[in-house]
Amino acid sequence: MNQVAILTDTNSGITQAEADEIGVHLLAMPFYINGELFYEGVTLSQREFYQRLQTNDEVSTSMPSPGDTMAAWDKLLAEAEAVVYIPMTSGLSSVVSVAQGLAQTPEYAGRVFVADNKRISATLRQAVYDAVLLRSRGLTAAEICAELDRTAFDARILITVDTLRYLKKSGRVTAAGAMLGDALGIKPVLKIEGGKLDAFKKVRGLRAAKQTMLESLAAEREKSFGGDALVLTAYSGDPETGEEWNRLVQEYFPDGPVYNAPLPLSIACHTGPGALGIGCVRPVK
Repeated sequence: MNQVAILTDTNSGITQAEADEIGVHLLAMPFYINGELFYEGVTLSQREFYQRLQTNDEVSTSMPSPGDTMAAWDKLLAEAEAVVYIPMTSGLSSVVSVAQGLAQTPEYAGRVFVADNKRISATLRQAVYDAVLLRSRGLTAAEICAELDRTAFDARILITVDTLRYLKKSGRVTAAGAMLGDALGIKPVLKIEGGKLDAFKKVRGLRAAKQTMLESLAAEREKSFGGDALVLTAYSGDPETGEEWNRLVQEYFPDGPVYNAPLPLSIACHTGPGALGIGCVRPVK
């Protein structure tokens, strides 16, 4: 019997193939499109998602049901002594609080440990890799969870969007503000720090947005981590645009490889296609 099973969700950007390769398990995030239920990476691909998003279908995010979550735990506990569950940040969803409540019940207490790692996308992916490393060192599920909670704030993300249309649909900007912003070429730069999404800066044009993100992340990386942090990029929609952005970031940060991946659909639902993200994360030692 394996001592510790590690479970995350598709908000980490980890695919099923990658999960199999590193020995972790994946819970697919649910979405509703025109009232029909889909699961990210199972019944809904990235390409299909953007097709539906751009045809004005009603797309909304959801969270795994308690039944789906407990079913995943039960399956893992049939072969493992304990489970470390690493879901998306509590700052953007109630999935952590719901899971932590379930983990307190007699059936799971002392067997399931829910980390509030306050991350999403590539920074959440790194938390999963950190958990795998800690497991290889022989740490218990409780110890792994405690370390993930302790290092939860060792990550930063900045994002800009191609259009304010989708932020308007999600209620993060007004309709008038979105119309005026798009007409003037205003690009908001958003920040995810400590698990919460906040406005960071407003600039004129994509080029200025990219430069702002590069300079701001470099300053934050040096200030908070002494330069000792992995740099990551993300994008929504066109992979070629994402690769071009990654090359630019790699040139700006030549001291190590820059990981690149599509944004998870829970974020892309609010940003729409054409979003660009950059982040940094300090891995556990």
